[in-house]
Amino acid sequence: MELSNLIPHIEALIFASDKPLTVDEMTELINNAFGFMEDKILPEQISVALEGIVEKYNSEFYPFSVRESGGGWQFLTKKEYHKTVAQLNGEKFLKRLSAAALETLAIIAYKQPITKGEIEIIRGVSSDYTVQKLLEKDLIIISGRNEQLPGHPLVYATSKSFMDYFGINSQEDLPKIKEVLADMVIEPTIVNHTDFEQSETLAITDDGELIDADAASYEPHINGQSVEEGDNMDVNEKDDVNEDNDNNDFIEKATATGEDESDNTDVNDDNEVDDDIDSSEDNAATDEEPE
Repeated sequence: MELSNLIPHIEALIFASDKPLTVDEMTELINNAFGFMEDKILPEQISVALEGIVEKYNSEFYPFSVRESGGGWQFLTKKEYHKTVAQLNGEKFLKRLSAAALETLAIIAYKQPITKGEIEIIRGVSSDYTVQKLLEKDLIIISGRNEQLPGHPLVYATSKSFMDYFGINSQEDLPKIKEVLADMVIEPTIVNHTDFEQSETLAITDDGELIDADAASYEPHINGQSVEEGDNMDVNEKDDVNEDNDNNDFIEKATATGEDESDNTDVNDDNEVDDDIDSSEDNAATDEEPE
């Protein structure tokens, strides 16, 4: 069969199929349709025809294209017409996976085949509900049992719907972990030399703190004596003690002054008493004199 005659049959198969078609499936279907032909269609002919079909629908004239997605070939609407087509299946397009579902699905995709127990060990939480929802959405399948573990638990893997959902053809098409981490590289902080023009020499303490070297070299003194690191009291405590000593000296001086003033008051009082006695004696003597 000529290539020009083969292309329309391939386009019709892809368009009418409700699932992605592989090259082998299309080869079998076309050979069954033309069983009377002596020369059978080969997979290589289908592949060459698909290259021409892809180039044809990649032009701007068509709102859709033919792509290999989900493990096979299918017609897909171009992204420029997403908003228009989304109105037909709004609820379908609005349904999104939760964060827990995406996390579980990513673990299964990269670690498949994997048991539910292994998933829970990685996540650190129970995954019964999430795994059940992914099974209902046909994003994962039960691929068998792990015969090496006790109880032979079920093992899970991604489905063709998963590949179709994310636009990939096989597990090898998943983004590499290194590529994902490369996009998350933290850019270094840009430091200008002017930020340190007025800075002084710095030093690091035993506790790992960054302080001024001049402040670190300062050695506090109390009463002309240096304060050692092993002292039980810090500088502020010793200053408080000195202030208390000064207050005590002041109180002692004030007390001594008060005692002196009290002594002086007593002397004055004695002198006043003596004067009163002398005055009384003089008045008595005056009264005894004859007229």
